[in-house]
Amino acid sequence: MPAQSLGGTWTLPAARWYQTTAVARWKTAGRRGVVALPTGSGKTLVALTAIAELGVPALIVVPTCVLLDQWSVAIANVWSGKVGRIGDGNHDIQPITVCTYASAAIWASRIGDRFGVVVIDEAHHVGAWCSSEVLEMMVAPARLGLTATPPPPGGELAERIGPVVYSLGVADLTGDALAEYELVSVPIALAKPERERYRTQRSRFANVYAKLARRERGQMDWRRFVDQATRTADGREALDAWKGYRSLIAYAEGKRVAVRELLAKHRGERTLVFTADVATAYQIARELLVMPITHEIGRAERTEVIEKFRTGEITVLVSAHVLDEGFDVPDADVAIIVGGSSSARRQVQRIGRVLRPREGKKAMIYELAVLETTEIDDVRRRHGKTEPGDAVAQQPARSVAREPSVGSPKVSHRGLAGSPMEGAATESSMETPVRMPILVRRSSGSPTGSGSTEPVAGEASQPITRTLADPVKGATGSPSRRRLISILTRSSLFTGGAR
Repeated sequence: MPAQSLGGTWTLPAARWYQTTAVARWKTAGRRGVVALPTGSGKTLVALTAIAELGVPALIVVPTCVLLDQWSVAIANVWSGKVGRIGDGNHDIQPITVCTYASAAIWASRIGDRFGVVVIDEAHHVGAWCSSEVLEMMVAPARLGLTATPPPPGGELAERIGPVVYSLGVADLTGDALAEYELVSVPIALAKPERERYRTQRSRFANVYAKLARRERGQMDWRRFVDQATRTADGREALDAWKGYRSLIAYAEGKRVAVRELLAKHRGERTLVFTADVATAYQIARELLVMPITHEIGRAERTEVIEKFRTGEITVLVSAHVLDEGFDVPDADVAIIVGGSSSARRQVQRIGRVLRPREGKKAMIYELAVLETTEIDDVRRRHGKTEPGDAVAQQPARSVAREPSVGSPKVSHRGLAGSPMEGAATESSMETPVRMPILVRRSSGSPTGSGSTEPVAGEASQPITRTLADPVKGATGSPSRRRLISILTRSSLFTGGAR
């Protein structure tokens, strides 16, 4: 289809029903607004369709150099004109130009009047990583934000781009644009020495936090706590304790056993292992001789590794955060979530990495969580549910320690333990037993508990969520490897039993 003022022609693939609807909703809303679709469902095509239909110069603003490359290639595949690039050593302005957040902050005041439509990828970063001032300097009347999870109403995103005009979750597209999948919760039991260490460090941290919170009359956020704690010896010890127990549950001995056995169970299948921090990713890579993907690996090596994963020469990749967002990962069959946070957005992005559809494919997703720790609350919060008896549901109305919220770069992306953490996760009481979900339960919503704002045409298959009945214990606890093998063998997940 010929462009009106772009100097090139388009050869776009046919859009799916929800992509067409998304563009129509955006146009109806005055060509301003956010489209929220799951990872792997084709948000790029939504944007390119909108640009092609408008036929005006377009600026696509992306968070990373990796996405700069991916968008440039995606546009070049469907448009005959030259693609402009600003960022990563490039400064070439064309009718359709891709620009990084960082470069947009520098050049927006000088190029903001050259484009009729601006597209913000990973739009949930607007107001944080992507400064709202960038959009203030853009005169483009048409604005489109893309994200994997719908942001809350209002805020700078709504003000600068517009409200959410169309939103679908993972469950809405499962069996249609996304592969069917099964989500398995694997409870992990701490060995006695680990449990004692966790309780000691958790108590040391919580006591100091409570004292500072009382002094601040309950108005204590994480950044203020860190600022206050670093000024005293007790505070610094509390921060060390926080790092200690977070590191403990990030890769407890039971998780070691589970990861080994799950990788053995799915030997030869392309598998992505997600961890809570870079240190754990490297630890798994060393112990199991699998390839890590981190920010410290150069672009050339990363590209080579991804290509080997695509061809099957490498079958396992382990990563803390690099693969979560803005990275074109080849089709994978299995995801093992060793650690994470309470962030529903990160959960959607991780799950989306294994949901690329393929004939007969059913993705397997394993979520490891340590019992009787704050990690259980994170899991429940991601799934949007709590039950009577849960630690998080029994917290008294008082100031409690909250984990850092670093969804924006205003807080260090490395965090105190060297790993980003998202969402303010209320800490649980260590003495409160936590009940895991029912053994087998068919989910009626998305893996984050968020619903859809758009009825789905036809009846999509629903994902299955289950929890293994017995917790996995490490070598210093009771049975470890043989116990896990027995659990996996008995589970109807592997035997094809009734659900």
